[in-house]
Amino acid sequence: MSAEQLHLTLPVPPSINHQYATVNGRRILSAEARSYKQLVGQHLLLALAKNPDREQVRELLKTHKLVLSIWFYFRSALRRDLDGGLKITQDAICEALEVNDNRVVEIHLHKRINRKEPHIEVILAPFWDDTE
Repeated sequence: MSAEQLHLTLPVPPSINHQYATVNGRRILSAEARSYKQLVGQHLLLALAKNPDREQVRELLKTHKLVLSIWFYFRSALRRDLDGGLKITQDAICEALEVNDNRVVEIHLHKRINRKEPHIEVILAPFWDDTE
């Protein structure tokens, strides 16, 4: 993690088919998805706690528009869609930072294969725009 960016290594989120459940005719976040969001929050807080610039990072991320970059490392190229884990990951990170996810104005997604250790790499950074 740098003084301007948040870097995280996280487990692969549940597939979109496992993120929601229907209860009494209503779509709700599944237990698996809720657990994932909680885990992401723990990873984020731990990463911030280890960073000597944590207050500066937190302040920059709370006061600027944001750029989110995610590298998905899946077991197989064919089993998962690239964008299926975006929303839950974005929501989990922003909730943990107490930032509205509508502040994310640019997203970069990458799909890679890591058969032995599927995971995701995330960078959340301020969006620097000279035109505003």
